[in-house]
Amino acid sequence: MISILANWLLSAIAIVVTAEFVPGFQVDSFSTALIVALGLGVVNAIIKPVLLLLTLPINILTLGLFTFVINAVLILLVAQVVSGFTVVGFVPALIAGVILWAINHLVNFVLFPVKAV
Repeated sequence: MISILANWLLSAIAIVVTAEFVPGFQVDSFSTALIVALGLGVVNAIIKPVLLLLTLPINILTLGLFTFVINAVLILLVAQVVSGFTVVGFVPALIAGVILWAINHLVNFVLFPVKAV
């Protein structure tokens, strides 16, 4: 339970940091970033697997790079739902998706390492 809350909080921090560096990707406050992190988590858990299955052929052809496009579309979807979270266009969503992916993987690697069994 603590790791889920820590991951949620760190994802919100990553969203705020990303908003500082990517023009066209804006978050009004930290509480909005918490809502965005929750929304992205729900969307990634429910909608993303379906989209990955539907786009499997193109994902195989692009060696998995099309997943970044799916992430950008999901970020744009969350931006439509959450007030105070603005993404102006597809390119900022794509750049933000790549940055958020990198930050989350780095944080998970450092804070939540895989334990050998």
